[in-house]
Amino acid sequence: MEKTQYKDIYVFAEQRDGVIQNVALELLGKAQDLAKQLDEKVVAILLGHNIETKSQELIAYGADIVLCVDAPELEHYTTESYTQAIAQIINEKKPSIMLIGATTIGRDLGPRLSARVETGLTADCTSLDISDDRDLLMTRPAFGGNLMATITCKEHRPQMSTVRPGVMVKGDADMSRKGIIEQVNVKFDTSKFKVKIKETIKEARHLKDITEAKILISGGRGVGTAEGFKKLQNLANAIDAEVSSSRAMVDAGVMTHCRQVGQTGKTVRPDVYFAFGISGAIQHVAGMEGADYIIAINKDKSAPIFQVADLGIVGDLNQIVPLLTENLTRK
Repeated sequence: MEKTQYKDIYVFAEQRDGVIQNVALELLGKAQDLAKQLDEKVVAILLGHNIETKSQELIAYGADIVLCVDAPELEHYTTESYTQAIAQIINEKKPSIMLIGATTIGRDLGPRLSARVETGLTADCTSLDISDDRDLLMTRPAFGGNLMATITCKEHRPQMSTVRPGVMVKGDADMSRKGIIEQVNVKFDTSKFKVKIKETIKEARHLKDITEAKILISGGRGVGTAEGFKKLQNLANAIDAEVSSSRAMVDAGVMTHCRQVGQTGKTVRPDVYFAFGISGAIQHVAGMEGADYIIAINKDKSAPIFQVADLGIVGDLNQIVPLLTENLTRK
């Protein structure tokens, strides 16, 4: 019996309301690196309704081929419709690798899809590479972030992983780049559509996603209280920054999980990262060490955070933050 040939790296190009999500563009850049090692192509899967015009953007960011499935059933994300569409593509095209962003949509879609096509899934990856045997090396935090585990899927294809937003670096768009756009028709079994979206209600959000912030002011256990974070917010207002935190403050109920930086939170790459009262545990550093410039403020001169900081200040943040805010507000 002839062995099935699996090839090429597929990326789920997540879009919401016609806007390609940053994590998809980040994955295309990483897929290009992996494809060069394997001498294969990068294929983007674009699902939705009236979204073919977004195909060129995917090519500009690294896709060699865009498989566009444009159907009314895909106008809004539902698990079953998206799973059916991508599963049909996987079963027909036989990709070697399938990458999905670890967003709320990706974390819902990935497990259902892997079960449907009978392969494994490594979730929440922070690193991807190719082994000497041409297998995908998928690295993710394990045991509460206390160690990193590298996982391979040798027996089944495609090799699937979800990857955290902000972990991979989004490349620059080359709008002159050429690629193939292929329209794909799928057959839906609507009898399995058990969930229907009757109404979409969007919550007004006044906070920018911390993964998109240029300047982040992050607080840890040393900030201590909600009152302390109000001081950080005042500083943030003075320099058009966003406030984030370490896991300790989320566990204490002071900050919400969506503002957490670290292995069990979000990975960020701001231009400037202020670390106030953060000791610098490896789990936190893994989420912010990609920042261009790190400024650490801590009373403990031996705090590990100073080892990764470009500028360190040993002192009481309760005195330093108000002084910084006052001086920056004047300017």
